[in-house]
Amino acid sequence: MSFSNLTLNKNLLRALTELGYDQPTPIQLGTIEPILKQQDIMARAQTGTGKTAAFALPILHRLAENECEGRPVRALVLTPTRELAQQVYKNFEGYAKYTELKSAIAYGGVSIKAQITALKQGADVLVATPGRLLDHLTNGTVTLDKLQFLVFDEADRMLDMGFMDEISRVLKCVPKQRQTLMFSATFDDDIHKLGKTLLNDPQLIEVDAINTAAEKVEQIIYAVDKDRKREMVSHMIGAKNWRQVLIFVRTKQGADALAKEMGKDGIKAVSIHGDKSQGAREKALEDFKQGTIRALVATDVASRGLDIRQLNYVINYELPYNAEDYIHRIGRTGRAGENGLAISLISPDENYLLEEVEKVLDERLVAQWMPGYEPDLTKDTSGGRPKSKAQHKKRNQKGSGRAGGSGGRRRR
Repeated sequence: MSFSNLTLNKNLLRALTELGYDQPTPIQLGTIEPILKQQDIMARAQTGTGKTAAFALPILHRLAENECEGRPVRALVLTPTRELAQQVYKNFEGYAKYTELKSAIAYGGVSIKAQITALKQGADVLVATPGRLLDHLTNGTVTLDKLQFLVFDEADRMLDMGFMDEISRVLKCVPKQRQTLMFSATFDDDIHKLGKTLLNDPQLIEVDAINTAAEKVEQIIYAVDKDRKREMVSHMIGAKNWRQVLIFVRTKQGADALAKEMGKDGIKAVSIHGDKSQGAREKALEDFKQGTIRALVATDVASRGLDIRQLNYVINYELPYNAEDYIHRIGRTGRAGENGLAISLISPDENYLLEEVEKVLDERLVAQWMPGYEPDLTKDTSGGRPKSKAQHKKRNQKGSGRAGGSGGRRRR
């Protein structure tokens, strides 16, 4: 089936053709028609599967069919991060190129003045982070009394980041009669509970198994001592001549330190995290996309907001504490049907984190060794994994280790 079979506005179809979009993805096929029929939906799909178009296209279609005098905000998309807000905003602008519809964006970390100016000029669609949206609502620079569509993009991430209070305050400012759409990469009890309070008889749409990694992402686990991780990463990038590599760490300080040390190894790298100014983050991302830097070292603030087509390599320098973030991290590669490679470096004190990832994936991830970077097994010869965080801490005091093997690659 092509987009032309979905009865979308001809101007939207024109933009899609220009963008090179021909056939809708499964999540788009599953959601566009229900949204056009004014149903609330609760949809789950992996990152990189076309989720934004899945809600943007039907919303733009209905807004274009029923223009509103004065151009009030009629569609609100809430996102957890600035990067994701920018990505969604650019998509709305691209899809609406040949319509009269206008979009605006509001997020923190930058001056609010330009956002106020844009909102005064009128916007049919507003893409915003919860905190900055509340600033505008408090200052009276935007009203939502004409709102028809409320979209929660990456709803699970918003809950993880503690935005529930902000969301509750926003809900007091929107009409009760509206269409609500909830999109999430993962579903858990908290998401289902939120869905019951926000949505009216929603249609549940799932296009893949729960909490699965992208099918075209090959996952490799390397067992390596912590003090040799940086050396191993620089070796892989240099020896294999990788030009664009996204590297995930857990802390802001760790991101800065790793980027600096990789620079000493001759690998041009830049860090990106929440303490960086918006301008610095945007420049780092643009330099990475243009290939002027080879490695972008990021915290999980970037795990869902980055949209880099044809990004082939993701490295988990450290596993995340939240196992579901593993899925979002490796979802930065293997996007739009492309193949990708996700490498995770596991030191002995991270064994319990690997177990948590395996529980989420419902799959055993077999570690292997890279020649020249084999872990020092003299620290512990038991070869067993700690079964819990508490057991991990107890064993780590004694100096635990994990016996890796030459296990093969695993494709998802």
